[in-house]
Amino acid sequence: MAARGGFSSRIGFIAAAAGSAVGLGNIWQFPYVAGQNGGAAFLLIYVFWIFLIGFPIMLGEITLGRSAQANPYGAYKKYGGKVWGLVGLFGILSGVMILSFYNVVSGWAFGYFLETAFGNLLEEENFSTFFGDYVADFSDNLWFSFGFMAITAVIVLQGVKKGIEGSAKILMPALFVILIGIIIYGLMLPGAMEGVKFYLLPDFSLINGATIYSALGQAFFSLSLGMGGLITYGSYLSKKENIVSSATLVAIADTLVAFLAGLMIFPLVFSQGQSPSEGPGLVFVALPGIFQAMGPILGKVIGSSFFLLLCFAALTSTISLLEVAVAYFIDERKWPRRKAVLVMAFLIFLIGIPSMLGYGAVQSLTSFTFYEGTPKSFMDLIQDLFSVVALPLGGFLLSLFIATRWTTAKFSEEISHGTTNYKGSFLEGFLNIMIKFVCPVVLGFMFVLTVLQKFLNVELF
Repeated sequence: MAARGGFSSRIGFIAAAAGSAVGLGNIWQFPYVAGQNGGAAFLLIYVFWIFLIGFPIMLGEITLGRSAQANPYGAYKKYGGKVWGLVGLFGILSGVMILSFYNVVSGWAFGYFLETAFGNLLEEENFSTFFGDYVADFSDNLWFSFGFMAITAVIVLQGVKKGIEGSAKILMPALFVILIGIIIYGLMLPGAMEGVKFYLLPDFSLINGATIYSALGQAFFSLSLGMGGLITYGSYLSKKENIVSSATLVAIADTLVAFLAGLMIFPLVFSQGQSPSEGPGLVFVALPGIFQAMGPILGKVIGSSFFLLLCFAALTSTISLLEVAVAYFIDERKWPRRKAVLVMAFLIFLIGIPSMLGYGAVQSLTSFTFYEGTPKSFMDLIQDLFSVVALPLGGFLLSLFIATRWTTAKFSEEISHGTTNYKGSFLEGFLNIMIKFVCPVVLGFMFVLTVLQKFLNVELF
């Protein structure tokens, strides 16, 4: 433990683990997915999936990591042999590939922060055209993405306690302060209450199979499960810590950020009479128009604060994604942290360049392949393979591993260290049932359904 490093306190782990979960999925993706799926009705189902499926898998990852005191590959290999170790490697690979395109989107957010802070963005007339030109500008994106990866690497270089934990203790409170500040302003705008009603008063007639499926996918992506991030963070956790209460607080913090992101976005959107179902362009296309309507001074302050918030959320996730790969090379290859961080950060940055070029800079990468009835960019393909498909598969394999190989008895035994009265409790029985039966079935079905819909054009709803 000492050689690998570890969290200095429970609050440090919670801040770091919550930071791992909180990211672009909460601030960027959650509001537009909720907007496309009925607002409040989607929110209720999302929260249901977070605690029914997300929480047991989260607990499984943290517990496995703490028990094995190893990275995902080392943890699976320790208790399941080399074949199961491949599942850990698959998780690490997924994290690497996700970070490769995540860093590009983070670079966009960083660039938009600068453009808004200096007032350039708010002088535009067509934000859709601006966004298309912006993401196609390879030179700017190259430097912004490189800068974002460099900041991530500098933090991870400092180690678990000083770097990961120290940055999380600053970034997470700052994130909440900016979120709440923008929410307070947004709620005072004319028409804002219509956005609140859309977001908090459910219309159950809007719930269908697609809503339920989308909510489950969003819950899993939001918590950053299935790729070993929390296995890695769990491996830095002391045996005396209460895993159940820590995981509960992490899930609550992640859900709270997603909830607050919606409460921030929808009043702003409705105050300007815009559609809540704008889609992925909601943040980069619709919101700049809203900031522009606030006037040159207030628009610059609120707009730049929002994109700074987006950068903070992205950074907490890029740190954890990089640490997963770094931990593997430290544990398994005995690399010093400095070498592992610098090599992996640079390699992942290079892997992300085709994704960067795939939004208009290079046509062959912009229309790289074709499925779901439309041309797909290189980034689309990487995101679909390693995020949309791989994460539920990773969660399915984790639950299968605990149920059949590591055993729920050992899972329970590890949780009981630091969690008094856990053995024989209702919670133990509930979690064992979820891990053994419910999670494998739900996540297995989700994986199959995603492959059928994404790549085989089989629409079940």
